[in-house]
Amino acid sequence: MTRVVVYESVYGNTRAVAEAIAAGLGGALVVAVGDADTALEGAELVVVGGPTHVHGLTTARSRRMGAAAAHTDHGTHVESGATGDLGLRRWLHELSGAEGVRAAAFDTRLPGSMLMTGSAARGIARRMRRRGFDVLGTRSFLVTDGEGPLDKGELERARVWGISLAAALPVRGRPAVTT
Repeated sequence: MTRVVVYESVYGNTRAVAEAIAAGLGGALVVAVGDADTALEGAELVVVGGPTHVHGLTTARSRRMGAAAAHTDHGTHVESGATGDLGLRRWLHELSGAEGVRAAAFDTRLPGSMLMTGSAARGIARRMRRRGFDVLGTRSFLVTDGEGPLDKGELERARVWGISLAAALPVRGRPAVTT
C-alpha cells in the first residue's frame, strides 16, 4: 500500500516538512497539491499540509500576496505554482470520498498560541473528515517569521512524527496501534 504526502508551499518550508514526514514514513510519495489528482489511488495513508495564512488555509489571494511580498533581495525562494489557483482549500473541496483511508494533517505557522496564529492543519483535518478520511492527528511546525526559515529542530520533529504515523498503521495481519 502507498503512503502519500500532499503539500502546498509558498516559500519551500512546508515542502521541506512534507519531505521530512515522508522520510519518517519510510519513503512516502511526496506530491505538490497541483499534481495530486491521481496520487491517492490505493493509498493507505494520506498526509496533507500547507502554510497557515490569515489563521487558516491559504486562498489564491493570500498565496499571490505572499509571493509578491517575498523578500527576493534577501534570497527568499518562491515555490513554482505558489501563485496558481489550485491550493489545498480548493483541492480538498473537490476531493472525492475516501471512506476509511487513514490521514493526518500538518501546517507551518508562526510560533505562539493558535488563538493568535491560527492553524491550517485544523481546517485540513476537518475537511478530510468530511470526505470520509480517518484522521489520526494534526501537527504544526514552526517558522521563525512569515517567510521562514523553519525553527531549529522542526525537520527532525517532522521526521519523528512520520515515524509515529507509520507505527499507527496496521501491519499485515495485525491491527493498527492506537495512540
